[in-house]
Amino acid sequence: MSLHPLSDTELCDVRTQLHELQVEHRDLDQVIDHLTLSSPPDELLVRRLKKRKLLLKDRILILEQLLVPDIPA
Repeated sequence: MSLHPLSDTELCDVRTQLHELQVEHRDLDQVIDHLTLSSPPDELLVRRLKKRKLLLKDRILILEQLLVPDIPA
């Protein structure tokens, strides 16, 4: 994905950021579940949280790709 391999410091930073995003994604999942069980659910808030969760998932996938080493063909 990148033109040069990541340094050890950059790899550590990516892993740290990845972990933080995964935790936030999991937390959002729990909040969404809780909100949908409440009566009546706040549909607008649930939609916003789901959108945020999708954005996090996209960012997580990008960071995961950075951690996969390039394999020459």
